Amino acid sequence: MYEIISKTEVVPNIYELIIKAPEIAEKAKPGQFVILMIDEAGERLPFTLSDWDAKKGAITIYFLEVGLSTMTLARLDKKNISAVIGPLGKPVSAEKFGTIVLGGGCYGIGGIYPIVKALKEAGNTVITIIEARSSYLLYNKEKLRKYSDRFIVTTGDGTKGEKGKVHDVVKIMIKRKEKINRAYFIGCTFMMMNCFNETKNHDITTFVALSPIMVDGTGMCGCCRCLVDGETKFACVDGPIFEAKDIDWDILFKRNAAYSQQEAMIYQFHSCESREV
Repeated sequence: MYEIISKTEVVPNIYELIIKAPEIAEKAKPGQFVILMIDEAGERLPFTLSDWDAKKGAITIYFLEVGLSTMTLARLDKKNISAVIGPLGKPVSAEKFGTIVLGGGCYGIGGIYPIVKALKEAGNTVITIIEARSSYLLYNKEKLRKYSDRFIVTTGDGTKGEKGKVHDVVKIMIKRKEKINRAYFIGCTFMMMNCFNETKNHDITTFVALSPIMVDGTGMCGCCRCLVDGETKFACVDGPIFEAKDIDWDILFKRNAAYSQQEAMIYQFHSCESREV
């Protein structure tokens, strides 16, 4: 069993979860993820590692309450979960590349933080952009600002920072001919694709973090397969971060949507059921 140190709803439907996992905290690197199991019969849930503290033996993740399992995790009242597996996946190469743009949306605002920190500590000029529909959905701002040479906030309704989204800011930067050597984006698939569409014709090496359906996290089940540079890759062991130009986005969208209708139906059913109780 793994102890839950704290669970906090930082903004509506997005939770910060801090878990005692000293073995993982000691070995974690930026860009990696963990798989959680709430109980022995529970679904295996992959989450990006958002922070860790080797001295305290703790790891931090952020998750969006979107389906039955994440709803169960969000409303969990016990102080431990059955399993935490990791760190999994290939870490980001934290070297000096020059000027780097990093963008995060939704749960990606938390997930992008270790990469921002590592690339800044490697001596890069770091420009961090985050997006939300409105100001009340923004979080993690001060942690990201600390390791950013420029920190830009965008909101869809214009209630905070620039009106628009991450890709809108990237588009403006490119139009101004600002130097960008690399870019990293974490968020929903649509957000990441939009950002890549702005960089793809401008010689900017762009990376995105994929989150396809996943089960075991070790490449055995094949559920997280995606088409990258014409070859089948597994997000869990070959990724989860890939160069965006190599991804077959159409196949990725189709695979991610395979069970979306069923997930929405069961989530609504159990959500209504819990409110009645």
